[in-house]
Amino acid sequence: MTRTNKYNHPAAFGQTPPPLSSSTKEKPHPCFSYFSVPKPARALTTPITPAAAPDILAQPPADLTGLRLSEPPTVAAGLEAVLQSMRFAWREAGLVRGTRAYLKLNQRDGFDCSSCAWPDPDDHRSIAEFCENGAKATASEATTHRADAALFARQSVAELSHLSDKALNDLGRFTEPLVLRPGATHYAPIGWKEAFELIGKELNALASPEEAVFYTSGRTSNEAAFMYQLFVRQFGTNNLPDCSNMCHESSGAALNSTIGIGKGTVKLEDLYEAEVILIVGQNPGTNHPRMLTALQRAKANGAQIVTINPLFEAGLNHFRNPQDFLNPLQAAGALFGPGTALTDVFLQVKINGDLPAFKGLCKALLEAEKRNPGQVVDHAFIGQYAVAGEYEALRTELETARWADIEEQSGLTETQLRDTAALLARSERIITCWAMGLTQHKNSVATIQEVVNLHLLRGAIGKPGAGLCPVRGHSNVQGDRTMGIWEKMPEEFLAALDAEFQFTAPRKQGYDTVQAIEALRDGRALVFIGMGGNFLSATPDTEATAAALRRCRLTVQVSTKPNRGHLVTGATALILPALARTDVDRQRTGAQFVTTENSMGVVQDSHGQLVPLSEHMLSEPAIVAGMALATLGTKSTVDWVGLVENYDRIREHIARVVPGCQGYNEQVRQPNGFYLPNGPRERRFTTTDGRAHFTVNPLQPVALQPGQLLMMTIRSHDQFNTTVYGLDDRYRGVKQERRVVFMHPADIEERGLYFRQPVDLISHFEGQERRAASFLAIPYDVPRGCCATYFPEANVLVPLRSVAERSNTPTSKSVVVTVQASAG
Repeated sequence: MTRTNKYNHPAAFGQTPPPLSSSTKEKPHPCFSYFSVPKPARALTTPITPAAAPDILAQPPADLTGLRLSEPPTVAAGLEAVLQSMRFAWREAGLVRGTRAYLKLNQRDGFDCSSCAWPDPDDHRSIAEFCENGAKATASEATTHRADAALFARQSVAELSHLSDKALNDLGRFTEPLVLRPGATHYAPIGWKEAFELIGKELNALASPEEAVFYTSGRTSNEAAFMYQLFVRQFGTNNLPDCSNMCHESSGAALNSTIGIGKGTVKLEDLYEAEVILIVGQNPGTNHPRMLTALQRAKANGAQIVTINPLFEAGLNHFRNPQDFLNPLQAAGALFGPGTALTDVFLQVKINGDLPAFKGLCKALLEAEKRNPGQVVDHAFIGQYAVAGEYEALRTELETARWADIEEQSGLTETQLRDTAALLARSERIITCWAMGLTQHKNSVATIQEVVNLHLLRGAIGKPGAGLCPVRGHSNVQGDRTMGIWEKMPEEFLAALDAEFQFTAPRKQGYDTVQAIEALRDGRALVFIGMGGNFLSATPDTEATAAALRRCRLTVQVSTKPNRGHLVTGATALILPALARTDVDRQRTGAQFVTTENSMGVVQDSHGQLVPLSEHMLSEPAIVAGMALATLGTKSTVDWVGLVENYDRIREHIARVVPGCQGYNEQVRQPNGFYLPNGPRERRFTTTDGRAHFTVNPLQPVALQPGQLLMMTIRSHDQFNTTVYGLDDRYRGVKQERRVVFMHPADIEERGLYFRQPVDLISHFEGQERRAASFLAIPYDVPRGCCATYFPEANVLVPLRSVAERSNTPTSKSVVVTVQASAG
């Protein structure tokens, strides 16, 4: 039996929407009966004081939960991944609902995974077109557990804050709007009309639109993102920080300035044709497991894989493809075989040793070119597409670079780098893939520019099997940016937005994530609205971020499930329950679909399949429309109701505003969606002068004092971003514990510590110290002078002011720490 959302049209699922016409006069959708035009705003008296009692924890509780260790495995996926996925689905959603979700996950008639942004194959779709990570994310959304008003009546905000992040996620889906009034200890139910009116009054009472911050996570659909940025810009600000500010902003800054686009230049098929694939600062086995299938196919076609990373992760050692388990001819190998060996060359670089490593590779290539003129450097490519003077400047700089400095700063030997450069020199088709291990350092932009230098030297861009591949970590973070979620969108986009909606968008640059926290902290911003995500736990300097949020008059979270960000709030807080990617979204004209963009620039459709748990959930586009109507009133001529009644209308606007989206409705209905334009993919460099650019990037050694280590934050295998599904990190041999610090055995011994000793981590920056208590020191194969810890537990150690040059991305992979035995 299908339950119909009372706010949505009861049309049969799959009904074809009527054709759009300017003459069509439809009655207002019943769900908008409460979206009345607001009365003139009156001055509000909400105090701007910290809203939380001292016992509300901004960090996960520092409780040790029973560490069990085993030898890290040397193979990823296989039958264990299949069993873990099934257990999780059936536990969360039940046999029928969970299985249905999996069978529709990443299928052409199903919904797009809310986990990583790895692309789907164009040529075929397996019956199980997902990985363990995506399976957990989907099952978590499909859960039948409810975080309803009764739960919040039983447990105070303070009590909930003492739960672990896993326990908070396990509470279930939000099923109705909730409010935390000033001075209240418990969330209480609130009607949608009152919630929207509260938002509108608070926003309109601000002295300036600049006093509001509008955050976006990478889960948001293209349609919701486009509507959200339109609402925010009509309100009058570009304060649109998003999760990209914390992940691939450094990639965008480096690539835009050197090749003219802030995205990757390859398609999935290019990996199958590559001769050499470099995997740098990335752990696909945990963060992008479906990538392993592509690497397996590349290996079968003869590719060699070079892994450059401080840790040798199981997923880049051997891979058992779980999809083989479904093939009787290959099932035995998936169950018991050794799997496919992936990495041919492993370069165990120091944390933040990637810039000197790539400088060494480029230096070795130029030295090989000097010995064999015209055989290594692609002079024809440089002459036609690059700038000769910049090549000469790079060559001069590399000639003066000292191998001793490169070795000391990278942790690699000259021989290792020369041997790898020789492999690159005899290969025409080279792809470099990278993730957060390259983007979250002070010198990240320079590092990625050095990666570009290598590709330009070899002409390994803009041809089959070659190019640059930043791998996005969230399902639609790239689409959000395309749709306008950026604090500094280019004039071309803003001018098109103005023409389409007959208003003038603000041109003043808005706040990015770090700037938004600073503005909230300093009282320059007073309202925070989060469209998905967990802003508190995802951002750096947890206690500083918490203090900033507590100074707000109002915090609003558009969410699917509880997280710590719902507990550290402004004076008034709202939780607005949104439909998830898995949920059927019915509006006046029938069931709607949304669209997303993956890591390789493919826009595709996503159709929710599961009956929502509650009639009181709204879609993200409907929530944006409700906020816009309550805030803008008659000042906006946008037909917000009409947009929600039929998402095709949103996409018609997108087609006229967003470059490359002409014919959006028609193109996205094709079986595999469509590729957005990508000039560098075709050797058409879209920089200001139409040329690709070499850059000179001086070495920036990290100076550590005696006793200090360089720490990076990492994910466990049982989490996605800040969402924690379990307490195990199977691929590193860690079970039932997250508060661990991975250290080289000699570094443990040098500090007079012992195996499993409880320790405190203290970070050091500009004379300030930040402390994270109660971690267990465990020996691991990590370079000397380096250590690793899980986020969000260690985010408290990341200084707010420690950011990457040019991108302003927090340096979560370059934190200077000392390790001390815990008191008592």
